[in-house]
Amino acid sequence: MRTLAWLAAALAIWGAGAADAQQTPRKGGTIRMTAPYAASFGSLDPHTTPRAQDEIVGKALNRTLYNWDSVNNKLVLELATSVTASPDGLVHTYKLRDDVYFHNGRKMTADDLIWSWTRIMDGSKGYPGARYVRLIKGAIAVEKGEAKEIAGLKKIDDFTLEMTITDITDPSFSFFDGTTAILPKEEVEKGNFASNPVGLGPFKFKEHIPGSRVVLERFDKFYKPGKPYMDRIIVVLMAEAAARDVAFRNKEIDTSILGPAQYVAYRADPALSKGILEVAEMFTRSMRMNPSFKPFADKRVRQAINHAIDTDLIVKRLVKDKAYRAVSWLPLSSPSFDKAMKPYAFDPEKAKKLLAEAGYPSGFEFEWTTSQNESWGLPIVEAVIPMLDKVGIKVKPKLIEVTVLTDTLAKGDFQAIISSSLTGPDSLAQLKCFYSKTPRTACNYVSFNNPAFDKLIDEAGQTTDTAKRNDLLRQANNILYDEAPVWFFNYNKAVLAYQPWVHGLQANPTEITHQYVEDIWIDDKSPAK
Repeated sequence: MRTLAWLAAALAIWGAGAADAQQTPRKGGTIRMTAPYAASFGSLDPHTTPRAQDEIVGKALNRTLYNWDSVNNKLVLELATSVTASPDGLVHTYKLRDDVYFHNGRKMTADDLIWSWTRIMDGSKGYPGARYVRLIKGAIAVEKGEAKEIAGLKKIDDFTLEMTITDITDPSFSFFDGTTAILPKEEVEKGNFASNPVGLGPFKFKEHIPGSRVVLERFDKFYKPGKPYMDRIIVVLMAEAAARDVAFRNKEIDTSILGPAQYVAYRADPALSKGILEVAEMFTRSMRMNPSFKPFADKRVRQAINHAIDTDLIVKRLVKDKAYRAVSWLPLSSPSFDKAMKPYAFDPEKAKKLLAEAGYPSGFEFEWTTSQNESWGLPIVEAVIPMLDKVGIKVKPKLIEVTVLTDTLAKGDFQAIISSSLTGPDSLAQLKCFYSKTPRTACNYVSFNNPAFDKLIDEAGQTTDTAKRNDLLRQANNILYDEAPVWFFNYNKAVLAYQPWVHGLQANPTEITHQYVEDIWIDDKSPAK
């Protein structure tokens, strides 16, 4: 298993670690977490939703074959005790845990992994996790309707699974994402699964009050001895930063994601600053440009937009330095990140020249789809509008709910759209979102098609030499820089505020709100009983 090489400045943790190690976790209690990204949940069926908002609940209800170890910054087996690989690196044999139970009391077996991943490859559904399961030999045939079973999955016995993959890569990178969670067939096929989800995580579903909260209760047959510690989790919908701030200060919630303004205020407060957890997340914020809209089909136009925007100023003034300037697609923590590469310079005159060369000397007008998100939504769009106006480009903002953002991307129903995308920990998997054979419904939202890029991705997927793979992916990432299918905005610095009675939080760089809640405990100072 490979460990990510982190930049020294990319990870900083306050207060959530050393002190907890010397305390005995307390049993019982309730934690009141927040779902901060939208006013609703998209779905509680993990196969249907890639939304970070939904996975806050999903991490408690469900489990995947692997998970992220935030202490050691690496992926580790979760539902298996061991894995062995064939000499060619294509066949992986898993010894599954024999003590894993679904919330309905049935024990998990190899059949459940096979069924779950086969369901995800139903091409008529466009499940987002298909982008990961495609790694398995024969998965694409199922997606295309040419087969009913994934040829690369073989049950040896109830607790032994053989997986044959198509690329020489570490499968952990594909099978830790929440969209590949293992579900019980019998419960899904009852119908209305999203309203009564059944998983095998540390907490089981109690209730969902739309527009308000989800309540989860401790699952006593969870496979990790003595865990979870808490009795109950309440995930409160709270999309407005101001509302979260008031609720947190009034001790009505126990954790709160901080936006730029709150980040500055909490750091300056002697008491609140003691309860801040921050991490450089593996997310890239960008404005994607749809090439079906004629101006964006020309690389020079896309480059011009990157030159026309004073990105450093926006990161400093609006994002309050709660981010790192994006250079290309891959984040700073990626071993394939090119440290010699410099971001697009703010150069309006160069932008005008490129536009003229592309046939738009007077500019053009486009519609920019955005959500209200304060860090990568409408406030950012409004700051960019006058910058683009100075080079002749007019912008018409189109506001949508963040809950429909992913659907809008998958349908290609936009001229330009601003969003935040997971870009780690597997550089190969994330760059495949620009691979010409990856459909839009999976993640190639701008229908990117570059033969030189595809060739590098193909070669990277077939080499066992880690250094060579990283170099190939570095070259591919540099092609994205030059082609500029997006405006490269920033890499997120995520910040979570927590109350002094909360212990065991993890600085998860794949998404700080996605906590392995079995490790969290609440001491007796909590006002929630």
